Amino acid sequence: MSPAFRRPTVTRLLLSTACIVAALTLPARSARTAVEAAAQDTRRVPAPALDVPRGAASPATAVLAGGCFWGVQGVYQHTNGVRNAVSGYAGGAGATAHYDIVGLGMSGHAEAVQITFDPNVVSYGRLLQIFFSVAHDPTQFNRQGPDIGTQYRSAIFPINAEQAEIAKAYITQLDQAHVFSASIVTKIEPEKPFYMAEDYHQDFLTLNPRYPYIVINDLPKIEDLKRLFPEHYREKPVLVGKPQ
Repeated sequence: MSPAFRRPTVTRLLLSTACIVAALTLPARSARTAVEAAAQDTRRVPAPALDVPRGAASPATAVLAGGCFWGVQGVYQHTNGVRNAVSGYAGGAGATAHYDIVGLGMSGHAEAVQITFDPNVVSYGRLLQIFFSVAHDPTQFNRQGPDIGTQYRSAIFPINAEQAEIAKAYITQLDQAHVFSASIVTKIEPEKPFYMAEDYHQDFLTLNPRYPYIVINDLPKIEDLKRLFPEHYREKPVLVGKPQ
């Protein structure tokens, strides 16, 4: 049994009981239908008007946080042009970059994903478009679905001034276009180091596709990616243990 099943965080234990019961009791066909139905609620938001031009140095890095890192990592592992996607922590100090501490919600960290990508295949702006379209709900403040706390906040951790400018401009663009029914609460947090999470969190969605939390909360994101971004979807995910 995976260590993640032996040592789930408190918030993961407190996720919606109804979701777990539903996932465990639904027949396989009904569970797939539920996932497909959830996917239909999401739509592709407009592309950013400002982006990194083609010809940028490769590889490049992006760090994004949108709730539980299992699903966010899974989305980008299925994104063409991504060479690696690693679950981890950003926003706090190295000494507190540990799952049990981050789960208390007082470390300053967010569960985040570090994405290594080829900007000539998928741009930074396109990664942000996927982030706002399918990876999470940017209007939920300090939470995502059943997970509540600052560690589940929506945040972008730009690694340079160019990324910060693009992220800020994109949030303004989406808010002014009233793409969402509520304002975007995504924080831009520059100059914050990224710390890799424990091994048992890596590739979690791929390794545990029938885990109730994954079935209810994260598999719909993969379906959304495939449906809304077919030109960027890859069937076989790139794994942490086997980066491209």
